[in-house]
Amino acid sequence: MATTYDIATKQAEPGQDRPVPIIAVENLDKSFAGHKVLNGISLRVNQGETLAVLGRSGTGKSVLLRLIIGLDAPDSGSVCIHGQNIAGLALDRMGEIRKKMGFLFQQAALYDSLTVRENVAFPLEHHRRDMSKSERAGRVSQLLAEVGMDGDLDKMPSDISGGMQKRVGLARALALEPEILLLDEPTAGLDPISSGEIDELILKLQRERQMASIVVTHDLHSAKTIAGRLALLNEGDVVIEGTFEDLQQSDIGFVKEFLKQS
Repeated sequence: MATTYDIATKQAEPGQDRPVPIIAVENLDKSFAGHKVLNGISLRVNQGETLAVLGRSGTGKSVLLRLIIGLDAPDSGSVCIHGQNIAGLALDRMGEIRKKMGFLFQQAALYDSLTVRENVAFPLEHHRRDMSKSERAGRVSQLLAEVGMDGDLDKMPSDISGGMQKRVGLARALALEPEILLLDEPTAGLDPISSGEIDELILKLQRERQMASIVVTHDLHSAKTIAGRLALLNEGDVVIEGTFEDLQQSDIGFVKEFLKQS
């Protein structure tokens, strides 16, 4: 099992109940073709918290997100959403849990053949058939206004910039009013100004919606801007978890090297 240098996780005071986290990853192991990707890691995220997961390429960051959303199964350990271990759940039950999750893919992953409006409407049309057509249209307009894309509803993804595509991806991720937001490299490929705008948008949405969020990123500046806690992975282990200041004060060689190179 991995040794985690965990500054941020505090024990509850005597007589106090520790809140059940929205996301709880416990002793999680995952290997591919004999290569250990995650080595017994444990992480928790409560409502309203944002955890940034950092590390070099190939350290298991995106694999962690796939395990949380149930696209891959762990070799051992557990992923619990609202206290429910999702390992081995029936497809219909897993589908219900996924409706509570919003996912922003690294490249936004918009449907090329659909307009901005149609991309955001897609999850509503498939999962909220209780809504009328006009209610769905109103919801789409509201979401795109929230992310500053209400003037581009009928454009195609190829007609808008990378930063604008990320905004549309965020709107789509929020369509089903999720309690959990998972972000895979939200600022990757963007210029510094666009990256800053995406960071501010994520902060605004988090303040308003109080979701439990995990962001996987190489962007240390983005991580310290949008996340209250950071977890640094190396070779499948959580080397340190804490605030950005905790990382700065760490005497661990890998942490110092990572901060120097980032």
